[in-house]
Amino acid sequence: MSSSVETRTVNRDEDGMRLDRWFKTHFPDLAFGHLQKLLRSGQVRVDGGRAKTNDRIANGQQIRVPPLPAADPAQVEAKRAARSDKDAEYIRSLILHEDRDILVINKPHGLAVQGGSGTERHVDGMLAALAGPDGEKPRLVHRLDRDTSGVLVLAKTRKAASDLSAIFRTRSARKIYWALVKGIPSPKQGRISLFLSKQLGIDGEKVRVMQHGDEEAVHSITYYSLVDRAANAVGWLSLKPVTGRTHQLRAHTAHIGHPIIGDPKYGAEVEGIPDSLPKKLHLHARRITLPHPRGGTLDVSAPLPEHMRQSFEILGFDTSAYDPIVDAPED
Repeated sequence: MSSSVETRTVNRDEDGMRLDRWFKTHFPDLAFGHLQKLLRSGQVRVDGGRAKTNDRIANGQQIRVPPLPAADPAQVEAKRAARSDKDAEYIRSLILHEDRDILVINKPHGLAVQGGSGTERHVDGMLAALAGPDGEKPRLVHRLDRDTSGVLVLAKTRKAASDLSAIFRTRSARKIYWALVKGIPSPKQGRISLFLSKQLGIDGEKVRVMQHGDEEAVHSITYYSLVDRAANAVGWLSLKPVTGRTHQLRAHTAHIGHPIIGDPKYGAEVEGIPDSLPKKLHLHARRITLPHPRGGTLDVSAPLPEHMRQSFEILGFDTSAYDPIVDAPED
């Protein structure tokens, strides 16, 4: 908490954030009720003017922060302990597999893997709640987009993290995703090979297709296979990424004219799709197989998230009729 008046500048990543969310990010121990009092009395100002909790702030704006009361250390510690217990319980409710080296969870749709501006709750932040007696917590070894659900592999030790990172780096892990897309691709099986470059725009991070040889472009490869179809409106695809680029599957399917249903970044207006389908991203990390660091093979599948399960039922797709590893296209 601050003991004197401060003036802070809104950065680019915070553009469009609500003012109360900005305060929660920078001053997490400030009670919402106290923030409201400061705003009503005019002690908090944005570019010199009065503001409300739900006002949206913009890059470069100046926020006046008045002196804030020091938090009670005992209360802060009690809140942190309660939050830690809650985080541990939640993460454990997601576990699909656990051994002494590896933890595999079914990441829900909408939960970020790592923190960022305006992201208060994420997998990486909750992993400290699972730290052992030696203080070592599980580590991330790969990523999923916030709105992509499914299998996420975590390392429980430093040695396992090193081994698993090497496995992912050498593409020894085999990942299968399920997606519902607009329309039916032709051919029904294929290979998508594109050069992608990350861009930062007003709608956040996004990738765009580049030409081979462009300095910032990275190569990306995905194999796809049509599993089932609902007339000519919706296709159920099995996707096998060979590389692991940001938004790779979303950009690849959009590039071939079949964006993933519910994708706000790469999807176009979807016509002819049942209105009853949930308006969420229909992309799920269904299954992963990889060499276990201690020998043998780790093979884990994740059940569909609720919104995709509903869509599969509406469209009449039978998940029991398809094995995502056996039936996946080969390299």
